Amino acid sequence: MTASRVNAPTVEQYRRFYAEEIGAVAGIAQPLLVAAFARVQREKFLGPSPWQIGGGMLAKQFAYRETNDVRDVYHNVVVALKRTQNLNNGQPSALASWIAALNLAEGNRVFHVGCGTGYYTAIMAEVVGPAGRIIAAEVDPDLAAQASESLRQHANVIVESSDGASIDPGLCDAILINAGVTHPDVRWLRRLNDGARMVLPLTVTMGSGWGKGSMVKITRKHDRFAAEVVSIVAIYSSPSVRDPTIEPLLKGALESRALDRLRSVRLDAHEQTGTCIVHSPAVCLSVEALDSTD
Repeated sequence: MTASRVNAPTVEQYRRFYAEEIGAVAGIAQPLLVAAFARVQREKFLGPSPWQIGGGMLAKQFAYRETNDVRDVYHNVVVALKRTQNLNNGQPSALASWIAALNLAEGNRVFHVGCGTGYYTAIMAEVVGPAGRIIAAEVDPDLAAQASESLRQHANVIVESSDGASIDPGLCDAILINAGVTHPDVRWLRRLNDGARMVLPLTVTMGSGWGKGSMVKITRKHDRFAAEVVSIVAIYSSPSVRDPTIEPLLKGALESRALDRLRSVRLDAHEQTGTCIVHSPAVCLSVEALDSTD
């Protein structure tokens, strides 16, 4: 402990304030989610100290500082997991807003693709409670192993060391994709229960292993899928759900901001029309809104 922090609040007090701050920054009105941030010990998912804390951008990359003080991780900052690969624990306010968009409830079944070391998986596990279930997938074997160890206390979580696109999670109430894709995987859409939600990043490649684009929420309504843009995003890319024929179409939709008008995802066979933002044989991102009766 540094001399300047002899009379500082306890780690538990830091965590409670951190949770409230994340809730305020992300505009979350979900008490269960804010409470989960106050309970889950983030440091258990970061590996041993010293930790590398991201603090702003330098030459288009995060500038990091090193710390051994656990209270430093309880801010709205990223923490490096594999710095040389630009892999980090994610900005809490961003992840909180995406989890909030899933509208999780106790007892929900959730599929989390790209779970990293499992911190945000643990947050969701707290929200859905003992009656809920989280299936978490991580393609990096080192991170998957760390997630399995860190999540042992959560009996409602299963961690799969695999590409999430290769896993059948069964029917789900919510799906969170933490890796940039060019399109919603049809298999994921088909695994949504009626009324279930999926949040995923539609991105174009910007550098080695990462891309930027829009975070999108998709809601299943019977056999149709309503959609809307939630936020902008910069994120590590999926190793598999990237179609080179779709990516230039998505890039054009992002640059023209046509994607901002997204209202639905269509799986039915149809000719390309003026309502199609990104049209491909399997999936179409469309401005066509679903009827209120859908």
